[in-house]
Amino acid sequence: MTIKKHDFVEIEYTGKLKDDGFVFDTTDEALAKEAGMDSSNEEYGPIIICIGENQVLEGIDNNLLGKEPGQYKFDIAPEEAFGKKDGKLIQLIPTRKFTKENIRPSLGMQVDVDGARGIVRTVTGGRTLVDFNHPLSGKELEYDVKVNRIITDKQEQAEAYLKITLRIKDKEVKLTDDTAEITTKIDLPDEVKEQLSDKIKEIFKLKDVKFVVKTDKPEKTENTDKPEKTEKPENPEKNEVNEVKL
Repeated sequence: MTIKKHDFVEIEYTGKLKDDGFVFDTTDEALAKEAGMDSSNEEYGPIIICIGENQVLEGIDNNLLGKEPGQYKFDIAPEEAFGKKDGKLIQLIPTRKFTKENIRPSLGMQVDVDGARGIVRTVTGGRTLVDFNHPLSGKELEYDVKVNRIITDKQEQAEAYLKITLRIKDKEVKLTDDTAEITTKIDLPDEVKEQLSDKIKEIFKLKDVKFVVKTDKPEKTENTDKPEKTEKPENPEKNEVNEVKL
């Protein structure tokens, strides 16, 4: 059984830069730690993807088409990865724009300029060169991919699709012959519902998608006693993230 568009497959992978073998992406936790990657907030292990739905790099999707479960190794050109370097995204910015905000730009510093994240490449003559391209743009990649299995169970497919697409906890999906019912604890924006509904109907060949918001409301109980006075809890400390914005 070969892989085709909209098939669901369970895969494991490791991505490296072809020129120096630097590991930048992997589903293997031990390898991530060995490579010095920050794995504290990551979930490792095999993942289930829908082929052709941009859930992985385009080059991975394209290379898996027509394959069977097994181990593969292939190169990915920048055009099917993080794109070519765009000269328009490399800009000279007056250094005074940084210093007036008490920021001293230095080589390799990440900065946020008008909502765009970039990396400082040089600081010379009162001007700072900032690269707003993706850090891996222009790079040729090498991927080791293991296809464990092709998923045929519709319920498992739907759960996997929502896990990657919504990235929220406390969600459920139930499939019938022609309908999917998606239950969440938050009310999704109408635009998200519309886009998700169209995609699910296309992929799973369904006629309708319903959205249900589940709320956990405590049962009401009668209490004739005067409620005890409670102190207002103090505000928890907030974790502040300092970002450079110009």
